[in-house]
Amino acid sequence: MFWIIGGTPLFLALLRLFVDPLPEWLLRQFEHKPWNGFSAEDLIMPLFLFVVGSAMPFSFGQRIARGQSRRGIYLKIARRVVILWFLGMIYQGNLCKYDWNQLLLFSNTLQAIAVGYALAAIAMLNLRTAWQAATIAVLLVTYWAILNFVPVPGHGAVVIEPKANLALWLEEQLLGHFRRGDYVWILPSLGFTATVLLGVMSGHLLRSRQSGGRKVALLIAIGVGLLAAGGIWGQWFPINKHMWNSPMVLWSGGLSFLLLAVFYLVIDVLEWRAWAFPFIVIGVNAITAYMLWRIANFRTVADYLVGSLNPRLGAWGAFLHAFVAFAALWILLWYMRRNRTFIRI
Repeated sequence: MFWIIGGTPLFLALLRLFVDPLPEWLLRQFEHKPWNGFSAEDLIMPLFLFVVGSAMPFSFGQRIARGQSRRGIYLKIARRVVILWFLGMIYQGNLCKYDWNQLLLFSNTLQAIAVGYALAAIAMLNLRTAWQAATIAVLLVTYWAILNFVPVPGHGAVVIEPKANLALWLEEQLLGHFRRGDYVWILPSLGFTATVLLGVMSGHLLRSRQSGGRKVALLIAIGVGLLAAGGIWGQWFPINKHMWNSPMVLWSGGLSFLLLAVFYLVIDVLEWRAWAFPFIVIGVNAITAYMLWRIANFRTVADYLVGSLNPRLGAWGAFLHAFVAFAALWILLWYMRRNRTFIRI
């Protein structure tokens, strides 16, 4: 979330104080790949889905321990899915433009989370852990088979190109003019669910009674294994975030497991926690931070406060502008935390 709410321009502006121009290889890590491939920027969305899955064994376990009925849990899931869906339409689906012709029905990370969360929740509530893991494999193999063996109508053959692939064709048939852009969402829901379920597996591991050191070792081992599997599969079925394909799920899942291992080691095992306070302020109201950065233009606040200084300060001016835009939202989130105001779904 840090990177989404102004962390990227702040970080790059800070680096430019010392190195200018920045190397191209570094700048490319802060851009989405136009088609095949994977950059650091492409990891942000998978991490959201993965973290949602990581929390599910804890939250579901607490509800079951409190004696909440299965019906009550399903109602909570349905409520969360509906709210996430409408927030996604507000954020990126043009809902608040009140123009039927601009409305996008399925176009945002929050909606991908909603679908992945709902299907992963059904698996969690009805399958043992081993079968939940098996479901991941089934989803990935099924998605791979669909894309690689089902011909694309109108092309008469299997095609996986930016403007011609089965996922895009299905989307155009079902959503019509209520979709735009080069990302697809309906068929990739198989991949969204698999990513959330990978997070669920990490949550089961963290919730287990094994020692902290062994958990870290297992998280690293799983992460490396997923990276290897995704990299090898990607030689024949290139990693592609636009379609959220199977190798991308494995590759991003491996990176997510490794990052979780690092932060679990630092925060839970070694108990080095003070440094994380700025990020905790963001994390405890993550959905608020995400929506506010879209709805309220904090860059305009920075323009008003320090915009006139930019041309006078050079690189420092760009850094100051990025810092003020980020700080304006962060201070609001800090105030909410200080007053124990938490907006959750």
